[in-house]
Amino acid sequence: MTHRMTRRELLATASAAGAALACPAALRAAEFKTKLYKGWIAKPDEKTLAKFKAAGYDGVETHACPPDEAAKAREIAEKMGMKIHSVLRGWAGFNGPAGKDNGFKATEDALRAAEAYGAGAVLVVPCRIGGMAMPQPWEFKIEFDDKTGHVLKVVDGDNDKYADYIKAHNHAIDTSTEAVKRLIPTAEKCKVPIALENVWNNLWVQPAIFAHFVKSFQSPWVKAYLDLGNHVKYAPTEQWVKALGSLIARCHVKDFKLNADGHGGNWAAVREGSVNWPAVRQALDDVGFSSFMTLECGRCSPEEYSKRLDLIFAGK
Repeated sequence: MTHRMTRRELLATASAAGAALACPAALRAAEFKTKLYKGWIAKPDEKTLAKFKAAGYDGVETHACPPDEAAKAREIAEKMGMKIHSVLRGWAGFNGPAGKDNGFKATEDALRAAEAYGAGAVLVVPCRIGGMAMPQPWEFKIEFDDKTGHVLKVVDGDNDKYADYIKAHNHAIDTSTEAVKRLIPTAEKCKVPIALENVWNNLWVQPAIFAHFVKSFQSPWVKAYLDLGNHVKYAPTEQWVKALGSLIARCHVKDFKLNADGHGGNWAAVREGSVNWPAVRQALDDVGFSSFMTLECGRCSPEEYSKRLDLIFAGK
């Protein structure tokens, strides 16, 4: 049966189309299934929380502290309608000398603080390596063993000059795996995921191998903390999002401007670099990411960055 639109229906359709043209960002945002939240790294005291709430933020990421202090901060935040969403544990040293703590206890303390804060993640960088020959970011072509995660090759062709790098990388994989597995019972007890961040630590520098490392724990208490600006010099940010998928617990928001030839570059204000933000927003929606996007840069004011996050959330 053919349906002919009435004049009222035609006018309503035209009105809706006109509204969409007048406010394309609102229409674009409505197309997304997921909801994103604004975060900033800050001390969660009343004055600071009030400042960021006024600027349009939903919560903050902060550092570890004794659980009783964290519980008090949580009470303040909740009264203000804010969330302390993550704890920034940062750099550990899980590949350090055998028999030493290597940041293990500090990571446990961060998990306990996160529980008291009511946070949903602890950001952990397992370790770093360096001081040996390694490929340039654009030269990497990593091949790895699907069972162990060990790196087999890092570039096409002869890999002899990168033998020390490959050895150090595999040592980091083994020691970090051991440390994170030891931390899982504490994470489970605290009900707070360990969110592994891949930064400029010369490890897991392509999407497939980083995703493999995070997946290898086969635990709901091990996730990824994806910095959306850190990775663009190795591969487009949306590729990292797609590779990690539902493993992403939180995102940091930064930008990096690649040189014209794609080799090297420098940090840039968000939406002024090489991150393809519309593609990233769509990828985050495709993988079902609904969580905090936390600014980790100070090139603009919190108010200005709040406006830029609005554009990113709308797919701009």
